[in-house]
Amino acid sequence: MSDRRKLVELWHRGDAAVLVTLVRVEGSSYRRAGARLLIAANGDYAGAISGGCLEAEVIRKAAWLARDGAVVQRYSTLFDDTADIPYGLGCGGTVDLLIEPADTPLCSALFAALEASLTGASFCIETQLPGGGYPLLRTIETRHPEGAGRIATAELVSDLNEIFREQLDPPQRLLIFGAGDDALPMTRFAALLGWRVVVIDSRAQWALPERFSEAERVVAATSLDGLALSSNDAVVLMTHSYEQDRAWLTAVLPAHPRYLGLLGARHRSALLVAETAALLGWTVAEACAELFAPIGLDLGGDGAEAIALATIAEIQARCEGKIGYSRRMTAEAVAEQIAQGGSSRYLQTQCAL
Repeated sequence: MSDRRKLVELWHRGDAAVLVTLVRVEGSSYRRAGARLLIAANGDYAGAISGGCLEAEVIRKAAWLARDGAVVQRYSTLFDDTADIPYGLGCGGTVDLLIEPADTPLCSALFAALEASLTGASFCIETQLPGGGYPLLRTIETRHPEGAGRIATAELVSDLNEIFREQLDPPQRLLIFGAGDDALPMTRFAALLGWRVVVIDSRAQWALPERFSEAERVVAATSLDGLALSSNDAVVLMTHSYEQDRAWLTAVLPAHPRYLGLLGARHRSALLVAETAALLGWTVAEACAELFAPIGLDLGGDGAEAIALATIAEIQARCEGKIGYSRRMTAEAVAEQIAQGGSSRYLQTQCAL
């Protein structure tokens, strides 16, 4: 996602010459299909289509290859200096690259979609690959909550040539509740991945945009009004205020975000989960199933940066469907923690009722 921002920034300079898109992978590849490299007229570039194996060669030849229009070029990264397909550099696969001039309506439409996706829009893109005497064609359809609409098209994509289909989704949005100093590395790491970061805190003296320059928004708020929380969001609760965390947890849980992490000691988290479940009329097991606490993968280390790294890694794994071992609590663990450490006055009152 950080690549996408850099691509758009270079595009806005106005001197983009060639766009390179990875459209097919056979075997091993450092990047997935859909990775892009934008090359400016002076040789500057943004993005990447490999781990560094191909960029220099592609940048050197791209303008010449696309001199008469878009083409698909095949490169091998298998180590074989006798192969007919360049360049065997030992990465272990073969990739097809779509190389197209950047000064075309089709490319402009694509970059309009790339830019819009950075602020939350989703798109379905179909690109008919050039070859066999047929030109590059592309359709772009936007997906909005109120319905779909075609925002750009060259003409209908035919079945004559292979079609490269991609879903262009917005960057992951991360809402960080708590604007303390330990939220700074959390924001920084998420921004490095190209995520959209929103920092929220009821304490206006902490929720300052100048403190979180890499965040998309910094909000001084006591409710979710205006935040449009969705099931695609990731949420971290780290206000260091028991009452605030309980209020935010009660507000956030019903939205079922794809990741919800709670910072704090096990006993504190156990009490928060039990109290929040009581407030919502949920079972503790239902609340635990929605929550990651203790927060973050067990990577070891100490301090705000280590916690941020472990948390961002867990969110990434969750969003990519790669989550394996997790330390998240169960209903039995909550009961055990409360039994060992005692319940809060609030919880005692709720249980008595």
